[in-house]
Amino acid sequence: MPLTSTTPSRRATLSGLGSIAIAGLIWGTIPLVLRAADGASVVKVFYRVFFAAIAIGIWMAATGRLGEVRALPRKKLLQVAVQGVILTVNWVFFLTALDLTNVATAELLGYTGPVFVAALAWLVTGERFDARVVLPLGLALGGIVIILVPQGLHVSSQKELLGAALAFASALTYAALLLRSKKLLRGISGGSLMLVEYAVASVLLLPFVLWAYGHGQGPTSLKAYSALLTLGLVQTALAGVIFLGGLRRVRTDSAAILTYTEPASAVVFAALFLAEPLTVWTVAGGALVIAGGLVVTRIEPAGSAEPVPIEAAGTEPDEP
Repeated sequence: MPLTSTTPSRRATLSGLGSIAIAGLIWGTIPLVLRAADGASVVKVFYRVFFAAIAIGIWMAATGRLGEVRALPRKKLLQVAVQGVILTVNWVFFLTALDLTNVATAELLGYTGPVFVAALAWLVTGERFDARVVLPLGLALGGIVIILVPQGLHVSSQKELLGAALAFASALTYAALLLRSKKLLRGISGGSLMLVEYAVASVLLLPFVLWAYGHGQGPTSLKAYSALLTLGLVQTALAGVIFLGGLRRVRTDSAAILTYTEPASAVVFAALFLAEPLTVWTVAGGALVIAGGLVVTRIEPAGSAEPVPIEAAGTEPDEP
């Protein structure tokens, strides 16, 4: 069926894929914003989720949807709260990996997460495994490998080995986050999911943030706080709403593949705005990531592999 098909399911799928790609592009600007923010990594993560939680809370209150959170059954609320714990662990693992080993190793191992999503989706979300995602997944992952390998991959000490292990663990927790999010979106809005998730993460990170401030590791300028505010509002709250709105419409493995637009676009943005070199390997890897995304858009929903319709989830689609 051509891309111009007007069937509702096809339009919904393409809309969802487009939303996820847009979210990935927004996430690709995170390194640009972080260049303007100093302080410990845990402080940056805290303000990211803290400002995002406030923004989502205000948005839901203004639209009369804050009662959704209070109306959540205790079991559902606990499941969403666990998301906040997993999110915190995921970022702690990855940031610690960046401190212990080289960036290329940490990034490459960390971005194996979509592979686990594709392999485990059938077990967690009930989506039947679709062999058609193997090709685009291979293209996207191959593109990331081509981009990162020339930067140097090596594990030459116990410290770097621990860093590599934590990066791999971050890939597993990323997969758990994405798979659980897909499952939890049945019967809950993306706003409610993010509000609880980010609020829990903020509470868990607060003691570490207080310790960091006590040791002089907090942001030191208005510019830094402004960057962190932007990180929370745009790259976390806005991008999160867009992403979850798209995730509701597509298969989890397809969504995972399109998240490779984040690291690929980050490299391009760094070249455009930070004057970092754009090598032939980067261009080739980015082309493969784009090719993988294009292949995903050509995959038609088939039978039981089609995602749960929005109406069946019991909520309206989230809009930024």
